[in-house]
Amino acid sequence: MAVTPLLTIDVDGGADLRAAFVMAPEVTTRELVAAAWEGSLLLQREIQEITPTGVGQGGGLKGSISAREPRVLADNVIGTVGTALSYAVPVELGTRPHFPPVIALVDWVRAKFGARGAEAERIAGAVARKIAIHGTEGAHMFERGFDANAAQVRRIFDRALGRIFAAIGGRK
Repeated sequence: MAVTPLLTIDVDGGADLRAAFVMAPEVTTRELVAAAWEGSLLLQREIQEITPTGVGQGGGLKGSISAREPRVLADNVIGTVGTALSYAVPVELGTRPHFPPVIALVDWVRAKFGARGAEAERIAGAVARKIAIHGTEGAHMFERGFDANAAQVRRIFDRALGRIFAAIGGRK
């Protein structure tokens, strides 16, 4: 299941953090992984709350957004929040005008408007024509969720850095 991260946050503790990786790699890694998990879970929740609810209700795009286990690569800890659903990028960024297949919109019309049969197909056709003229506006749920919570994520990492430096006897 491929997940493409859309946004990143870089927490740089400078030479002190690099020294901590050398002096106490286990403590440093443990604290940064914990901070990455906490920050990723915060972002997951906040992004899910502002993600449009589609055909699948909470089980569609909204339910597919999840924090992944942080990865450790050398002296980097990478937290990821994403989705494997291919339509997440067009929902996030919007689209240029294009004519989508009407059949792909019928389920959405049923869920959104409660229309059935020929009426659902007629409404789906009208929606497709509007998309063909105007495209779609992006929801920017990842961007907005990240921007609204970036300071809180930084504080999570700042607390982790404090615990790391306390464990190794202060900043070196």
